[in-house]
Amino acid sequence: MAQPGGANGAGGGDGGPPDERFWADGPDPVAPRPNRVQSQLRTLIEWVAVAVGALAVALLIKAFLLQAFYIPTASMDPTLREDDRVLVNKLSYRVGDVQRGDIIVFRKPDGAPGDIEDFIKRVIGLPGETISFSDGTVFIDGRSLTEDYVRGVPTTTQQLIPGCDTTPAVADTCRIPADTLFVMGDNRESSFDSRRFGPIDQSSVIGRAFLKVWPLGDIGFL
Repeated sequence: MAQPGGANGAGGGDGGPPDERFWADGPDPVAPRPNRVQSQLRTLIEWVAVAVGALAVALLIKAFLLQAFYIPTASMDPTLREDDRVLVNKLSYRVGDVQRGDIIVFRKPDGAPGDIEDFIKRVIGLPGETISFSDGTVFIDGRSLTEDYVRGVPTTTQQLIPGCDTTPAVADTCRIPADTLFVMGDNRESSFDSRRFGPIDQSSVIGRAFLKVWPLGDIGFL
């Protein structure tokens, strides 16, 4: 059992008077006076450490989890309008597969004109499928695709689609190679997409756009 004044007591170790350093009503006769410059320096160092830590977390989130992108053109109207902002989930396809209808951000395809480095489009065709166009309608393996997001705008293509496995090549049909995706903008009359540059490599996909965050009055999941 601990004795009064011992290691577990409030008094000094030798049974003497209580140690006044830990009492509000008594000064500490041995503690040095606080140095104002040192105190301010310590506070500054602590805030710098907090800022660096926050920056590191932000960079990790941007690199591996979430990233914000803005919409540079009208190619995704009316779903996304020019200058809208979206959040992209970079982990989505590390734990699951790309689904038809997903809105994805991917790196600029080879040969695409302009200075925009990241494209945003909707996934329409998946690897191994055959996509074709007839009378303004999209067909996947011979079945017509319901596309409410295009608001009745017809989908057409008038040239051979590059990068397809279709034999013989025809202007309105593309067999999508393995590990590639056929993507199009919702604004079919004003979208530079797979009808022009062909299916994209799945390895070029940055992530899935899942949330519109700007404008504030139009925030919502995609």
